[in-house]
Amino acid sequence: MSEIGLRERKRQRMYQVVSDVAIRLFLEKGFDAVSVAEVAAAAEISKPTLFRYFPAKEDLVLHRIADHEGEAARVVAEAGDAPVEALRRHFLAGLERCDPVTGLNDDPQVLAFHGLLYETPSLVARAHTHQERSEAALAEVLGGDLDARLAAGQIMAVRRILAMENWRRIAAGERVADVRADAVAAAERAFGWLSAGLPPDLRTDRPSE
Repeated sequence: MSEIGLRERKRQRMYQVVSDVAIRLFLEKGFDAVSVAEVAAAAEISKPTLFRYFPAKEDLVLHRIADHEGEAARVVAEAGDAPVEALRRHFLAGLERCDPVTGLNDDPQVLAFHGLLYETPSLVARAHTHQERSEAALAEVLGGDLDARLAAGQIMAVRRILAMENWRRIAAGERVADVRADAVAAAERAFGWLSAGLPPDLRTDRPSE
């Protein structure tokens, strides 16, 4: 088991190191101006090795947010009460700690990364596939039927739009302190609409087995 654990830690370190090197280059020169070969050389690995870890160039960037894929599904699965309420609390807690995934963060490195992600069309398209997988995972936890899929689509859209609005304002130069109250109010309002509009079994308790 210890040998397996060591191999896994080495693998995860490789992911992190190569992704960090790539993002640094992309921020310095622009995503389209940096080749995969240049990333591999800077990371001191071969192109075939890089592609074993990252099947697409865009994955070098998306790796940084990969741990958020399926997050909504995990929150609901672990909650003991209404899915929407659990996700509302989770999003508000993220705003409180300025979690970058909520968009409410003005750290220069976070802003630079989000600028790279949101302003590069191929990265936006690749991120959409992550969003789709997260939505599918959430729908499965909610019951897997059509109502669950419709609810998951609405929930994921709300989370994404709230985060994008927060990032847009911060990127435009507003301070976190000036945006926070509006961000909290918008989240409360949006999740309130979700709760009022979704089927009762999705807003009051998780579907029974």
